[in-house]
Amino acid sequence: MGALAAAGLLAGVLTAPAVAAEAADGPELITNGDFSAGTTGWWWTENSPGKIVDGRLCADVPAGTENPWDAIVGQNDIPLTAGEGYELSFTASATAPITIRTNVQMAAEPWTTEHSSADQVGTEARTVTHVFTAKADHEAAQLAFQIGGSDEAYTFCVDDVSLTGGAEPPVYEPDTGSPVRVNQVGYLTEGPKSGTFVTDKTSPLTWTLKDASGATQATGTTTPKGVDPTSRQHVHTFDFGDFTEAGEGYTVTIDGETSEPFDIGDDLYGSLRSDALAYFYHNRSGIEIDADLVGEKYARPAGHVGVAPNQGDTKVPCQPGVCDYTLDVSGGWYDAGDHGKYVVNGGISVAQVMSTYERTLTAEDADGEKLGDGKLRVPERGNGVPDVLDEARWQMDFMMKMMVPAGEEFAGMAHHKIHDKAWTGLPMRPDQDPQPRELHPPSTAATLNVAATAAQCARLFKPHDAAFADRCLKAAETAWAAAKKYPNKLADPNDGTGGGAYSDDNVGDEFYWAAAELFITTGKDTYRQEVLNSPLHGDAEAVFPRGGLSWGSTAGLGALSLATVPNKLTEAQLKAVRELVTEAADGYAADSRGAAYGVPYAPENNHYVWGSNSQVLNNMVVLATAHDLTGEGVYRDAVLRGLDYLLGRNPLNQSYVTGYGERDSRNQHHRFWAHQLDPDLPNPAPGSVAGGPNVDIQDPVAQEKLKGCAPAMCYIDDIESWATNEITINWNAPLAWIASYVDDLGPGGGEDPGEPGETPSCEVTYTSHRWNNGFTSNVAVKNTGTVTLSGWELTWSFADDQKITQAWNAQITQTGRNVVAKPVQWNGTIPTGGTVSFGFNGTAGSQAANPTAISLNGKACTVK
Repeated sequence: MGALAAAGLLAGVLTAPAVAAEAADGPELITNGDFSAGTTGWWWTENSPGKIVDGRLCADVPAGTENPWDAIVGQNDIPLTAGEGYELSFTASATAPITIRTNVQMAAEPWTTEHSSADQVGTEARTVTHVFTAKADHEAAQLAFQIGGSDEAYTFCVDDVSLTGGAEPPVYEPDTGSPVRVNQVGYLTEGPKSGTFVTDKTSPLTWTLKDASGATQATGTTTPKGVDPTSRQHVHTFDFGDFTEAGEGYTVTIDGETSEPFDIGDDLYGSLRSDALAYFYHNRSGIEIDADLVGEKYARPAGHVGVAPNQGDTKVPCQPGVCDYTLDVSGGWYDAGDHGKYVVNGGISVAQVMSTYERTLTAEDADGEKLGDGKLRVPERGNGVPDVLDEARWQMDFMMKMMVPAGEEFAGMAHHKIHDKAWTGLPMRPDQDPQPRELHPPSTAATLNVAATAAQCARLFKPHDAAFADRCLKAAETAWAAAKKYPNKLADPNDGTGGGAYSDDNVGDEFYWAAAELFITTGKDTYRQEVLNSPLHGDAEAVFPRGGLSWGSTAGLGALSLATVPNKLTEAQLKAVRELVTEAADGYAADSRGAAYGVPYAPENNHYVWGSNSQVLNNMVVLATAHDLTGEGVYRDAVLRGLDYLLGRNPLNQSYVTGYGERDSRNQHHRFWAHQLDPDLPNPAPGSVAGGPNVDIQDPVAQEKLKGCAPAMCYIDDIESWATNEITINWNAPLAWIASYVDDLGPGGGEDPGEPGETPSCEVTYTSHRWNNGFTSNVAVKNTGTVTLSGWELTWSFADDQKITQAWNAQITQTGRNVVAKPVQWNGTIPTGGTVSFGFNGTAGSQAANPTAISLNGKACTVK
């Protein structure tokens, strides 16, 4: 999860002006709110003296204030009662457009807020109204207009300030748009295509697929599913997978309601691959972000390089009492909405970025060219190294810099994190951050993150930069030795001032992951035994939790690498690891098939966690790996349904990825991508994935708006909702991995027709006999390749209305016109030159034409 990006003064809530359902009828709690008695009852900070101008209180704010609270106008001694509803209103203007913070809070540390909002004030006077409920009793709370944080000097004026009790907070109703929910980007031509319809009707309904011109292309009926427990909505599902004509602007209409438009095609996700990976360049520390690579609105100066007011990351001290040295920990990626850099969160992130590339070396259908030199938005392009590895190196270099130097106590361990001494406000570019930076104590978890990722780095960089690969391997083995020496040095769960704590009280999973990566890279039996003797090894639920991998649960990263990257496990040991992957994938696929919204995520008690979208994505990574290993379409289909969920087929009709879909998230919690707070700043860059529904709703805006929400509805696209709407490197990393996988599926939703001129490695003889309204078909599959096939899957699509009714010598499933044939117990192996045969009967109203394109394990065959 991302760092807690607000606390104390910063625990803000951005709300649109709200009007109570009924006017507040309690007593007025503000003294002299119309300023008829001059400035009586009001105070201001020394740098922003107040005076009465035309019956209003005006304060001159100097230029160059860094934070909102650097200039304040306020009033103290306001009594509040726990559970009481209050209406706050005021009229304000400024000589220049500014976003202020309006807080009702404790008047002393920890400055706990009962209400906090970010309010845009312009040159024309505007009345703002908020309604909130006090969570605690206060004898003397404080109203504070925080008006600092502007580069330029300006004058702020306020009038008609009122705070009264007896208000009834309005009920928040999210705008969910059409009840017809689809993937708002689109569906692969030969892939699954399904959606969800929210309705109280209990009988099947007709759905109609229309093209961009409004012409009907297909129809069918919905399947009533009852009440979906994740959303508490009554829903139907619908399937239009039989339709395979590529095009743009399709819609589905049901019962007079029409979906958002979407496309059908095989080239829908190339830009998402690029954008999701560009996220990491955008969030680099210690380097200027170049407009030529990202565009003018996203360009910015280098952050934390020591240019005032920045104190820089090149000579960072420890927290008092932790160490007496300083380290150059420049570079790396900012973790999330804040300016912190965390080794445990950075570890899973860089591992998955590197795995996005490593998959292209191991998966048969993966395309490494699209990640190669000159293909991505990185300044190192043209250096002969794949661009995705250039991006990973920026983080790996930082990770290794975080290691305790030789000769010091805890030498070889890694410091857990580095971030500001105190929280900074929103918005704030990293180069404008004035806070001192501090190294936090080393931890076993961080040390093992370095060991694991540096081991992976060593094998991937060896063909491109042997010296850097050697540095990575040395760091990996040094870190491993240090972790074994200090196996229980855990991060303090209370160390959360200025940055997230990222505490983890169980590091067995990190030991398993690091041992796996070191074994793959070095082949040393020491690491093999660490893997095999781990209590996690062989336990699918422990290695792959039902709720998904995360920064605090990393064993699955090691298992995925062992299952896919060549290593020295015995054949039996490798088979067992791969079965671990497919066992977990079977569970996630079943969750997807059973979900009304198709999502491969079913946490216990539907407890959607902080960053639930990343958990969905990590489950999709396991499913996609299972598909790479087996060719089984059931895994691929579950991945694609998960993508549907993320891109709009969900209870909120919300695409959680910026720039993708008609109703995309665009106000995620981030200090620079803060357009919602400052119109001069940009929205998040395309390809940024929001954290998503979180039933714990820890931030004030979520607590105010989402109280009592259904699990999959606990989300709001608001920059201040850091518990539901943050963006982080460890959420974008699996998005980049999945976008790359889906883009590689290419024509046929995963079936690769082969390169022009490529000799097929299979030959299919397909014969049919027609009788009355039925037919009998016989299929012979010959392995013309050079290796024995252990397990096979034959796929094709009928051109007409054939329906298979009975099969022999194969397990056959049919979805619409798409057919999948798999072996029975006795014919699962096809040796080189060998043949297996099967057949089936069926019905057909038309000619029962033989298919002309058939694939074996995702590869096209010669068809006779």
